[in-house]
Amino acid sequence: MNSQSVLAVLERYNIRDVLFDEPMSRHTTWRIGGPADIFVCPKSLEEVQSAILAARELGIPWTVIGRGSNVLVLDGGIRGMVIKMHDNFARVSVDGNTLTAQAGRSFVSAASIAIRHGLSGLEFATGIPGSVGGAVMMNAGAHGGEVKDVLLWADVVDSDGNVERLSNEDLKFSYRYSVLKDHPKLVVEAAFGLRAGDSEAMMRTVKEWSQRRNRTQPLSLPNCGSVFRNPEGTHAGFLIESAGLKGLRRGNAQISEKHANFIVNLGGAKAEDVLWLMRHVQETIQDRFSIHLETEVRLMGEPASGR
Repeated sequence: MNSQSVLAVLERYNIRDVLFDEPMSRHTTWRIGGPADIFVCPKSLEEVQSAILAARELGIPWTVIGRGSNVLVLDGGIRGMVIKMHDNFARVSVDGNTLTAQAGRSFVSAASIAIRHGLSGLEFATGIPGSVGGAVMMNAGAHGGEVKDVLLWADVVDSDGNVERLSNEDLKFSYRYSVLKDHPKLVVEAAFGLRAGDSEAMMRTVKEWSQRRNRTQPLSLPNCGSVFRNPEGTHAGFLIESAGLKGLRRGNAQISEKHANFIVNLGGAKAEDVLWLMRHVQETIQDRFSIHLETEVRLMGEPASGR
């Protein structure tokens, strides 16, 4: 199907802000990724539903992306439609002890708003660079807190364009997991139940965490955050460094010299280079310590040869 016929379908669904062959390297924190066939950024729930229904009529798959952290888009790009939930779908409201945020809102921003309102429970999110929708989908966490501790409900859209409200229990949270990782549903909004707290004390804690991240993580280079989950009883970064892999480079991708559980883009890195490093780390840690490191990274798209 050519772009004109695709545009005709999209226009019937009132979707007009469309990009074709959009480089996903512009939309991931790793700054890596081949082109998306069709790329849309909905501004309302109705546009989200329309995009999904248009994709169904076109007979193409759809993929959701938020702020592109914890995501590796392969060099061949993403077939079908990419729906990006970002700043144009990011409204936040506070009612009593409940903060409600649309899926495109920065999780850091949502947490900062809670703190300014004297609400505690989302401080852990100030170090998580993704969107609210992505955080719910993967049960994001840090500093001993995670989404499942505070989420009340999430509204999702299914592949038929229907909206459904899922409770905390419905989402079946576990470590870096929710049921949404296995089902094609798109988070559009989420509500968090918080408690009264001391804004100044929370801000001091968050500042300390931020200073520690700046000392220990390679924040000046494009990365996706932690690449591997921490195995029970130990830390992935410790194992990788103990195996002598810190600083290992493949092309322009490198295991960070600052924190071994980060892979950084030194400039123009390819997904295939990152994948090689990830697999090499897994094989090495398995051989040395008989531990299988599981990734926190979601792979999207096709290798370059799949184009």
